Amino acid sequence: MIKEKNSLPIGVFDSGVGGISVLRSLVELMPNEDYLFFGDSKNAPYGTKSVAQVQQLSMDIVDRFVGQGVKAVVVACNTATSAAITRIRAKYPDLIVVGLEPAVKPAVAHKRNGRIVVMATPLTLREPMFNQMADKYRLEAKQIIKVPAPNLVEFVERGELDSPALYHYLEKILLPYQEVDAVVLGCTHFPFVAPAIRDVVGQDTFIIDGGPGAAHQLQRRLHQKGLQQVNPWRKGQVTFANSNPDPREIELSERLFKS
Repeated sequence: MIKEKNSLPIGVFDSGVGGISVLRSLVELMPNEDYLFFGDSKNAPYGTKSVAQVQQLSMDIVDRFVGQGVKAVVVACNTATSAAITRIRAKYPDLIVVGLEPAVKPAVAHKRNGRIVVMATPLTLREPMFNQMADKYRLEAKQIIKVPAPNLVEFVERGELDSPALYHYLEKILLPYQEVDAVVLGCTHFPFVAPAIRDVVGQDTFIIDGGPGAAHQLQRRLHQKGLQQVNPWRKGQVTFANSNPDPREIELSERLFKS
């Protein structure tokens, strides 16, 4: 039975295509595993919805993964992690469930007593999970600045990663915060526009996201439960699905994954 579980895939989901940034970190660290990626682009963005809505949407996706037979689930969405991960773990206590949280700790460690911007969706920045974490590190940072960026998700969902409109939006929300030491990308969509963000805030600004940390956490949990793929030399498979029936969504998913 353990060997059979080892070969089961890992479910990864996001409110849209943003979680592919996390998927890339997972595949880079554990290329021999199989992954099922589900993007809920039909209902994106999650960050402007109510907590109850995000909980229901997230639970429906996890139920789908469990029905497909997965050995772990990665909630590759900061908003869904904040709103729903506690309920997911309560419903499936034996399932490995790893979430995303803004990478405030490594940002503070990189520049103690620095000014740190945290870009995220409004829901993520409102939820207790983020605010408790921010409070924990406020004494080690000169300033932790919350910057809601709800429209940024939609740019990525359109595959619009370097347009003049994107730069205009980034300048609008970020130019008031010049001379910051670090920018935390608190939404899994945002790493895809990191080059544009760097252009706006300055090339020397430290920019970090939570994808690599989540990948290492999943690797640890799989190892603890003896559920890692037993063949380290096999090449795993990635299967994409999306709630939006438009075939261009899968095309965008595959393009972002390979970028």
